[in-house]
Amino acid sequence: MIPDQLKINLHKMHPTIHDYKHIKGVRTVATLEFIKGMVVVLAGLGVFTMRHQDIWGITESFLEYFHVNPYHYYVGIFINLVYRISDIHLWKIAVLAAVYVTLRFVEAYGLWYIRPWAEWLAIASGSIYVPFEVADLLRRPDVFRLLVIAINVGIVLYMMWLRLEAAKKRLAARRAAESTNRPVSADRP
Repeated sequence: MIPDQLKINLHKMHPTIHDYKHIKGVRTVATLEFIKGMVVVLAGLGVFTMRHQDIWGITESFLEYFHVNPYHYYVGIFINLVYRISDIHLWKIAVLAAVYVTLRFVEAYGLWYIRPWAEWLAIASGSIYVPFEVADLLRRPDVFRLLVIAINVGIVLYMMWLRLEAAKKRLAARRAAESTNRPVSADRP
């Protein structure tokens, strides 16, 4: 039996947020991050099942089934990638995918439970992609790439706004505590 003084309530370690718009916004981002992780898991499993298989034959069947023109630019990139893939490349891709998926799932978990560290993680991980996405958009401009950048920048700006609002609330709580001489320790009042 653990004495009450030694019990740790993890939910009390992080203040409760009562702003439902805040919760809804952060959970929407968490859901998006979870979906991105799941897409990579499913794609990774699909690619990983192709090891020790005739990848070229599978690619041809895939293109025939979907009536895809093999001379289209994007299809040519896909065919070139499939042609160069080997077991070593599959393992490297699997490791990178595992790291990416772990990051996405950890971020989604933290955002779902409204953890400040997850908001910082979302800012950092989202900001890393922006220069690469902009460079890709400049090389091959299209609506999809523009939409991806807009969503990513929107998420980063939203998370930065949440962190700035939390800092303002913390500062206001600290000033109020100083005026009444009581300690403040919560990230968000």
